[in-house]
Amino acid sequence: MKTVLYTIASFALAIALWQLAIIVGNFDEALLPSPLKVVQALAEIASNGVLMDGIASSMYRFVIGYLISVVLGVAVGLLIGNVNILFRLVNPVVQMIRPIAPVAWMPIIVLLIGIGDAPAIAIIFLAGFFPVMLTTASATHKVDEIYLKVARNYGISRTRTVFQIILPAIFPQIANSLHIALGTSWIFLVSGEMVGTQSGLGYMIIDARNNLRTDILLATMLVIGVIGFVLDILIGRFELSVLRLWGRK
Repeated sequence: MKTVLYTIASFALAIALWQLAIIVGNFDEALLPSPLKVVQALAEIASNGVLMDGIASSMYRFVIGYLISVVLGVAVGLLIGNVNILFRLVNPVVQMIRPIAPVAWMPIIVLLIGIGDAPAIAIIFLAGFFPVMLTTASATHKVDEIYLKVARNYGISRTRTVFQIILPAIFPQIANSLHIALGTSWIFLVSGEMVGTQSGLGYMIIDARNNLRTDILLATMLVIGVIGFVLDILIGRFELSVLRLWGRK
């Protein structure tokens, strides 16, 4: 209950500061719309169906890109982390590629696979893949050797060792990477949609800018923030349920 009250108070304070900035700064509402104008713009795009279409398009791309990045990130991370030579060979190259912003790959991606949903999904994948893969590989590489020796002594197969010993041991680190990957993937989804698509929340921002509708632009930004906030809560609950399943909570 306290968390809910603090959340409400936090948003109320942000809205009050927003309105105060408009009053003190004497900004034109065409440049910085008031909270009321933004709410009205939100009602406008919700009533004409534009908002739901944008959310549906963005969530479709996000879910596909994020799930692929998580599955492949964990799988590749486990493989690299379990094979010492492979870890030493791959890690330097990956560490060099990782800092490159996913949007920097956009021209190459568009040239290779064209425009539409695919480039945005590819950007989301790149944004989420490296945090998950690197964290999984590093955590797997550092699993206490005693656990693995005990597994070998009891004749446990390599596959069972991965799923019954290594994964439960490193899941807290993987869970942290899932939070990071979710945030970066959601951020770069908007960037990807600004370039290569004709729908989605990112496209709505560009369209609002081109039409000088800063009220719709801010309304869309708020929707993006709220969805990201909800997604972070959901991934946190997923993490907690898995930890309880494995007796870690």
